[in-house]
Amino acid sequence: MITVTGATGNIGRTLVELLAGAGEEVVAVSRQAQPAHHSTGVRWAQGTVGDAASLRPALEGSRALFLVLGGELNSRGESPDTLLSAAADAGIERVVLVSSQVSATRPEAASHARLREFEAAVRTSGLDFTVLRPGGFASNAFAWAETVRSERTVYAPFGDVALPVVDPADIAAVAAAALREDGHAGRTYELTGPAPISPREQAAALAEALGEEVAFVELSREQAHAHLARFMPEQVIPGTLDVLGVPLPAELTVSPDVADVLGRPAAPFRAWAARHLPAFR
Repeated sequence: MITVTGATGNIGRTLVELLAGAGEEVVAVSRQAQPAHHSTGVRWAQGTVGDAASLRPALEGSRALFLVLGGELNSRGESPDTLLSAAADAGIERVVLVSSQVSATRPEAASHARLREFEAAVRTSGLDFTVLRPGGFASNAFAWAETVRSERTVYAPFGDVALPVVDPADIAAVAAAALREDGHAGRTYELTGPAPISPREQAAALAEALGEEVAFVELSREQAHAHLARFMPEQVIPGTLDVLGVPLPAELTVSPDVADVLGRPAAPFRAWAARHLPAFR
């Protein structure tokens, strides 16, 4: 049995389907109640990574655990050692953690201190572990969905800065391999898309998928800061804008890890856009 936290998120939702489709028994953990439609072989449980006590019932009987932080858990919460001790006590043998590329490229970034704590904790837990460090997510383009629907326009900063954004479905597929297969223990995988793509080029890919023109309007850094402040903690915003606007060489680099683990190329942004087209119509 495999326990998946964040089971209704961009990664977790796909991961649950992949594991259940492969015949695994899955305990899907989320803060919300069980969704109306779900795969057979999946047991839903309510809980949060920030509260080890709430996860204990979901851990019992599982051999592997998928860990992903979200929301305020990226900045605060109980010690990750508390959760990993509970996992070990429940019989968990293998942990796959979603961290971030920034944990390595910007090791002093305050915005990723919590993820670095979790990385350190899994490495010293005594459990088999795999750390996934994705770059920017293709699904961040969902932030444009409202204005694409209403105005056929994308508003974004740094229009011509291209980063190799990764499809969350590829992160889920790598996680599924690490949870189910031997040979991944102690590994850290950098997960990116197959090629850098700029916000302006992403807007063009959305236009192609829609079969309609989509305009691109470049925001200033100050405008982007104000926009992000509506849903992102203030201390996280400057670092986020630095990655988007002044990426380091390592953040521009295409990693081979998705292809090496899955035996196929990473999915391009246009494939993500085509799959999620209803959100932009």
